[in-house]
Amino acid sequence: MKFTQLAGTFLIAFTSVALFANCSSDAKKNDGKTKTTVNASGDSTGVAPLDTTREPIDTAKYNAALKRQANGDTTGRWPVKNQPFPLPGSILPFKRIVVYYGNLHSKKMGALGEYPPKEMWSRLNAEVKRWEKADPATPVQVGVHYIAAVASGTPGKDGKYINRMGDKQIDSVISIAKMHNGIVFLDLQVALSNIKDELPRIEKYLKMPNVHLGIDPEFSMKSGARPGTKIGTYDAADINYCSQYLINLIKKYNLPPKVFTVHRFTKKMVTNYQNIKLHPEVQIVMHMDGWGEPDLKLGTYRYFIQNEPVQFTGFKLFYKNDLKKAPHRLMTPEELLKLKPVPSYIQYQ
Repeated sequence: MKFTQLAGTFLIAFTSVALFANCSSDAKKNDGKTKTTVNASGDSTGVAPLDTTREPIDTAKYNAALKRQANGDTTGRWPVKNQPFPLPGSILPFKRIVVYYGNLHSKKMGALGEYPPKEMWSRLNAEVKRWEKADPATPVQVGVHYIAAVASGTPGKDGKYINRMGDKQIDSVISIAKMHNGIVFLDLQVALSNIKDELPRIEKYLKMPNVHLGIDPEFSMKSGARPGTKIGTYDAADINYCSQYLINLIKKYNLPPKVFTVHRFTKKMVTNYQNIKLHPEVQIVMHMDGWGEPDLKLGTYRYFIQNEPVQFTGFKLFYKNDLKKAPHRLMTPEELLKLKPVPSYIQYQ
């Protein structure tokens, strides 16, 4: 059996590219030192200073949580050795993150954009309850994972095959997350652009303590190929660059640690994984982003996530694509809790 497969947004992302061409950027700036509220129109306004007091990490509890996540692994890979203790305020490994993924402009790119906010939250909270029932010892941190830069099938004005979401759209997502005290991931599909040019475009959001980062190697087209014709790649150097970018913001604005997700479902999507550096300020999640029947997904997780350890792991579930082949069902929390290591981050598309 070949353990390769398409990711959730591969080709799907191109079905609604016309909607993105005129996204505007007009939200007010936030320096990261103030809380941000978003009104009904999507505008953000600064209010009282953030309370930056955080409890120090209980190292014994941290190590115990890592051991539980390793779930009896006997390969020696898990827990990852010599990883630093995080700064105070870290989410992982004390909680499990459960999110809905998508884009507000397309019902085909994930559950986040498929349903109105109240219905979306009703569905997501139902998933959270399933996880809490299956693993009552691990609290759930709920959130939304938004594709802030979408790879396109057309070159656009700059020839980079990328559609960047405007500030109003991102502000709306932050507003939606606040409905249920959720965190936000902003995901970048850089296409023929590059991560160094795209990160500054969302920096003002990364200054916020509840906003985290995701990058998608599938749409990092270093070869110059049009997105969707080949699967792209990132190297450890790219991932280290992103981590350092986040570290600089965390130190400058006294932020809690950031969670940093990296999509992966093939070996070449992430090269030189062993050179990825770990830091107290950033918690890296290697996220299994492939779709298919359970056996295929488990194989992908085993070969490209479990066998190439970085720090934490994630697992994506597709409401539609995972049902295409027998046994035509979604994997359950109980099944995923048997993995070695157990995923810290669960994403539904």
